[in-house]
Amino acid sequence: METSGQTVQGQERLIGDLRQVIENAEELLRNTEKYTSNLYQHARTRLEAALVAATTELARCEDEQLERMMQATLAANAAHGDLSGEARLLRAFQPSAG
Repeated sequence: METSGQTVQGQERLIGDLRQVIENAEELLRNTEKYTSNLYQHARTRLEAALVAATTELARCEDEQLERMMQATLAANAAHGDLSGEARLLRAFQPSAG
C-alpha cells in the first residue's frame, strides 16, 4: 500500500514526466513545420490537439498539487499553534523532534 509520501512523489514524477513530454512534442512540432505533405500535416494536427490536452492536464495537476501544499501548510500551522509568520518561520528552522 502506498503512503501519502509515496503518492506525492509519484505525482511529482508524473508532473515532471508530463512536462518533458510536452517539451518534446513542442520541439517536434517546431522541427517539422517545413514538411507540408498531408501525412505530416495530419500527424501535426493530431499532435497539436494532444499537446493542448496535455498542457491543460498539467495545469490541473499543478493546481491540485499547489492546493494540497497550501492545505498541508494550514494544517501544520493550526497543529503547532503558529499565530504569526515569525512563529512559522522559527518552526521551519527548528530541528524536527522525531
